[in-house]
Amino acid sequence: MILCELEQSGFTLEGVDAFAGRGGGTTNIDGGIYKVNDRMLEDVRSGRYVRHPASLGSQLARYFGDQYGVPAFVVNPPDTDEFQDLARVTGLRGVYRESKIHALNQKEIGIRYGARLGRRYEDLNLIICHIGGGVSVTAHRRGKMIDSNDIAQGDGPMAPTRCGQIAVKDVIKLCFSGQYTEKELYEKVTKTGGLADHLGTSDAREVGAMIAAGDPYAKLIYDAMIYQIGKTAGSMAAVLHGEVDALILTGGIAYDSYVVGRLKQMIGFLAPVEVMAGEFEMEALAAGAIRVLAGQEKAKEYDGTPVWDGFRLDHVMNTEERMEHVS
Repeated sequence: MILCELEQSGFTLEGVDAFAGRGGGTTNIDGGIYKVNDRMLEDVRSGRYVRHPASLGSQLARYFGDQYGVPAFVVNPPDTDEFQDLARVTGLRGVYRESKIHALNQKEIGIRYGARLGRRYEDLNLIICHIGGGVSVTAHRRGKMIDSNDIAQGDGPMAPTRCGQIAVKDVIKLCFSGQYTEKELYEKVTKTGGLADHLGTSDAREVGAMIAAGDPYAKLIYDAMIYQIGKTAGSMAAVLHGEVDALILTGGIAYDSYVVGRLKQMIGFLAPVEVMAGEFEMEALAAGAIRVLAGQEKAKEYDGTPVWDGFRLDHVMNTEERMEHVS
């Protein structure tokens, strides 16, 4: 299909210097640019960690790379995990928060914003709000995404297609109500929740038209989504101890001046609010490959080792040791 589309458009792949794929399907890894090696292909093809269309990205990049004798990369894939340990802990032993965010666009926005200032992304503290079909609000501390909401498992603000954070008891009641199958509830978390569930559409432009036509419920729900985004951004400011260089709004809904205006009113006191509307994921793939080819960044080797695989309890001090340590 790709080759057919290229041919119909009058292009070929001759002379391409590298291929970059969307990535996905690996164990959790540190951010960066990775060569698509055999171990990566083994993990994504087996579905060992996840079965998702994103797993095709690395395979396609490697296929074309092999065909034309050039490198293949993935750039800040969805499996990127740079959380600090404190961000992982929940109130249930053995249940941990995971890094499931718009890593590719989030990182690219941080890099672009730093370049705009003539500074390195690695020297900045940023709160980046990706507002699209899903919403991820992330604390970036000197080049690392140390905390965020989980866009895949029902955390943080509601979004056009996602339910966001809900009281656990209410979720348990839904699970045992007999009204929904397991599949239907999973879809409410990630596909049919949020604006779609309340208003019958996930298109923010249609919601804006409802509000303009005087629909008070549409305004309430849209304002509630904005409110939840702002509240989550405030929590990320606390994660960064209030040391925030900028708060950046990105994603497709950042084009909406109503959303931007409301958020500026709510959280503008935290830091300067910058708008970098749209999704730069395709550009981010190209930019990552170019940084490697230009020698500005070194590509990493994927070896299948997770950056985090649970807390080793033998390294956690017991209560008595902690008290002695405090004393």
